[in-house]
Amino acid sequence: METEIHPLEAEDSFNFDCHRQVPCFNACCGNLCQILTPYDIVCLKNYLRCSSGHFLERYATIRTGPATGLPVVSLRFDQRQGGLCPFVGPDGCTVYPARPGSCRLYPLARGASFDPQGKPREHWALIREPHCRGHEASRTRTIPEWIHDQGLDDYLEFNDLMLEIIILQNRSGRKPLAGSRRRNFITACYDLDLFRQQVVNGSWGSGQEPGGRVPSAASGDRAWLNFALHWARQEMGGSGHES
Repeated sequence: METEIHPLEAEDSFNFDCHRQVPCFNACCGNLCQILTPYDIVCLKNYLRCSSGHFLERYATIRTGPATGLPVVSLRFDQRQGGLCPFVGPDGCTVYPARPGSCRLYPLARGASFDPQGKPREHWALIREPHCRGHEASRTRTIPEWIHDQGLDDYLEFNDLMLEIIILQNRSGRKPLAGSRRRNFITACYDLDLFRQQVVNGSWGSGQEPGGRVPSAASGDRAWLNFALHWARQEMGGSGHES
């Protein structure tokens, strides 16, 4: 049996559940490419009580995405433990309240595009993998129920900001970022603590300064990430920062 992808409409329902009593519990927590979004890193570093820089150094790998030319951050799996996620334990996810958006979304897949007015259009699918027994559950969910139950609203909001950046990069010809432009992009999108520090103390090294209303030093990570992603959109040729 191969992995099956079944398109879903927004009003469709599906059967799925995941907990310790499901026979395949933890089977999906290893040997995969776990891409981390900017908001994933903010949530994880805060839960772990470390800086974004420490998180990147300890838990992440940064490479250039072949499809976009943009830096991509992925979770570094523990090869000493058979390629397991570094945050999985016998009882499941040890960072469950801060787990990445892709973990929350599974077994759904979401695509998004933007209409001429800039409003995102969502496209949904159900993933059925051979090892997964969660689909045998009797509990029926709708897509909105799953989004609410898994706490996905903020993740999808910030992911759509990142999608805008990717679209702009694709329009520019997907030339890989290099040098200081690449370093600044990584700092703004993924090393939020360093970005905030550099903007506040005036040492931000980009030739294109962040525009719009700069958050205060005491502002929370949501405000700073929103600001940073709008800078990155501006850098990719977008319309600039929205205050």
